[in-house]
Amino acid sequence: MRVTLDGRALFDQQRLEIEAGSFSRDSIERAVPGLNGVLSIDLGQRGRKIKQTGTLRAKSRSQLDERINDISACMDGDTHTLIAADGRQFSNLRMDSFTLGKEHIDGAGISVDYEIVYTQLA
Repeated sequence: MRVTLDGRALFDQQRLEIEAGSFSRDSIERAVPGLNGVLSIDLGQRGRKIKQTGTLRAKSRSQLDERINDISACMDGDTHTLIAADGRQFSNLRMDSFTLGKEHIDGAGISVDYEIVYTQLA
């Protein structure tokens, strides 16, 4: 099974890692006159960060640029669905950043390391 974003196989499988953080809760705490202690109001579950790292490979610079542009287009503020190779599904993801690392030229073409940070909305 391949890693897909909204059903599209945008990523290479080698060296691809998906690291999911923990959901959190938010609250407001206020001191109230006449009350010993504080009043705590639970604001409910909040999102979590999901980090994806890997390497993109292509045969030419133009093909690599096209792949990078396809991924960058997902930083549109909409929510997306990421399905991992092991079957894990992450819905309601907003892509917050897409960072490129060093480029490498090898016998098969060109490659670049990347990191994507998503927020999974609760």
